[in-house]
Amino acid sequence: MTLRPALLATAVLLALPLAACVHAPAATPAAKPLTTQEVLDASKPEDWRPLDPENTLYVQLESGMVVIELAPQFAPEHVANIRTLARGHYYDGLSINRSQDNFVVQWGDPAGDELALRRPLGEAKQALPAEFSRAAEGLAFTALPDVDGWAPQVGFVDGFPAARDPKAGRAWLAHCYGVVGAGRAMAPDSSNGTELYVVTGQSPRQLDLNITTVGRVIVGMERLSVLPRGSGPLGFYTEPAQRAPILAARLASDVAPEARANIEVLRTDTATWQALVESRRNRRDEWYVHPAGHVDVCNLTVPVRAVERKPAAP
Repeated sequence: MTLRPALLATAVLLALPLAACVHAPAATPAAKPLTTQEVLDASKPEDWRPLDPENTLYVQLESGMVVIELAPQFAPEHVANIRTLARGHYYDGLSINRSQDNFVVQWGDPAGDELALRRPLGEAKQALPAEFSRAAEGLAFTALPDVDGWAPQVGFVDGFPAARDPKAGRAWLAHCYGVVGAGRAMAPDSSNGTELYVVTGQSPRQLDLNITTVGRVIVGMERLSVLPRGSGPLGFYTEPAQRAPILAARLASDVAPEARANIEVLRTDTATWQALVESRRNRRDEWYVHPAGHVDVCNLTVPVRAVERKPAAP
């Protein structure tokens, strides 16, 4: 017997599972992941924080100003000494004495080891304890989800790249690009903040837990990273004329409020920061073909922005 077309269609429908006969709702297109710039564009005022003037150091070079945010939560005695040195105008007239390719730029007294020629410290302390790490307890540590080769955990504390060992209960600043440390001699406790350096090359994480880190450059890295490389051992300049002079170094708290750099830093303890981290872990900008699914603590730059100063009330 030959089925008529109408009966054939009915038979086919009866043979199909019920689910196949029901129209499934159209799938909702997945939201396109935000790029880093889109995350920042969507940020709220409370996602940003102002700099603490007491922990902000302005270093004036001939090429312009470098702004350093100090980290007393990691190196309280060194930061206190740096404040005293700045208030005593210790750094004024000193110079950048070293620029080692893919490593650091260092500044301080050009007299170096010639102690008799070195500038007196005024009210600052000559000797300080080594502050290579601190207790992890009490730190608002925002951990990254990815493994690190140098520490059990890495993340950020108040915008500073940091590492943590939960078993040992210790935390420290990571030697990332822009991090500022206090140069020392052979003895671990031989630094006092008179010789400072900033990382300008591939993150030398082998220095972690071996030297005191005191802060990070947040504005003006380009004024330091482009300095000519020194031709002497370790990148020290061999001729005085090669040294870039430090015209002045002042704490922002010692500068009139209207003359301060009006800067805000993205907080690293918010949902906005987590979204920014994900935008860097998995780059989905149109140019990228393969999202990495990983980010290194030193590959995350904490955004900084200039803020328009509000006019004074009449």
